[in-house]
Amino acid sequence: MSTSLRLSEKWFKRGLWLVAFVFAGFLIGLGSTVVGDLPKVETRARLDDYLDRAEADRLRAEVKRARAAGRQAREALAQAQLKLNVAQSDSRAAGDAFNAWLATRRATERSDRDTELVERTAALEKLRQAQREAQAAVEAEQQAALDATQAEGRAQARLADMESEARGRFESAERAQELRVFGYRLALTLPLLVVAGWLFARKRKGTWWPFVWGFILFAAFTFFVELVPYLPSYGGYVRYAVGIVVTVLVGRQAIVAMNRYLERQRAAEAQPDAERRRELGYDMALARLAKGVCPGCERLVDLKNERIDYCPHCGIGLFDRCAACNERKSAFSPFCHACGSPARPAGAAAAG
Repeated sequence: MSTSLRLSEKWFKRGLWLVAFVFAGFLIGLGSTVVGDLPKVETRARLDDYLDRAEADRLRAEVKRARAAGRQAREALAQAQLKLNVAQSDSRAAGDAFNAWLATRRATERSDRDTELVERTAALEKLRQAQREAQAAVEAEQQAALDATQAEGRAQARLADMESEARGRFESAERAQELRVFGYRLALTLPLLVVAGWLFARKRKGTWWPFVWGFILFAAFTFFVELVPYLPSYGGYVRYAVGIVVTVLVGRQAIVAMNRYLERQRAAEAQPDAERRRELGYDMALARLAKGVCPGCERLVDLKNERIDYCPHCGIGLFDRCAACNERKSAFSPFCHACGSPARPAGAAAAG
């Protein structure tokens, strides 16, 4: 009573389930490729499409020129600063030497050095003039760098204003495009889910069930994995609303299915014992008995207790006696396990 399947049938069934999963895997791969390529049916919107292209290009070129000018000004400023440092160093050294010489001349009061005084003064003034020129060059390069920075800032500010004005239109167009692409995905995946539901309801136990289950797995994966990440969010409201709707629909179906099952169980328990065992079927009865439950009502029963021949919950016969050897056996077995004799028909067993 451990299982209703023959050993070979077990392995065949496992192999067919493998076929179902492999078939679903190839379908999922194909579906993922198609769903991933759906955005390519439309050209992606760009912010530049909603700008004055000529003005935007002019401002970008102006920013580029200002950056280049600023870079050149900073390089020239570094060179000018270096020249200024050299000029300042030379001027300080010459000034110190002149002051030392002048102090010596005053101490000796030699008039023959008046000509040298004029020459030294002229040389010192020349160095100071070079320092002033270097300082002016540094200031000019600083002004050029500042002008370039300000020009770049003004161009970037005007470009940012243009982009800010165009961004609203761009975002609206982008949302509309996302909705259209989502519509394409939904139009592709929703029919697959409907077909999968029909196959589950009508064909899941048919001859070609591996391909049916493969398609069902593919449709479920495509809808709930491939489609859901692209579901528009709008702050999460859409996702939560869809989740609530799906939960209510699935929960309603589960409740309806449970109530129908309970009604079928009550109707079945009201039927005669022989008819109930005949409608259950051999495979289903053995599968439920293997789980330690009554085949009729699926409640737990102590099947190891040899004093229990009928379910204490629904009254269905679980064990009877062989007509040939009187051995206790399962009421659902078509043959006696002790002598191999065919079991009596359900109606005859009940009458006996």
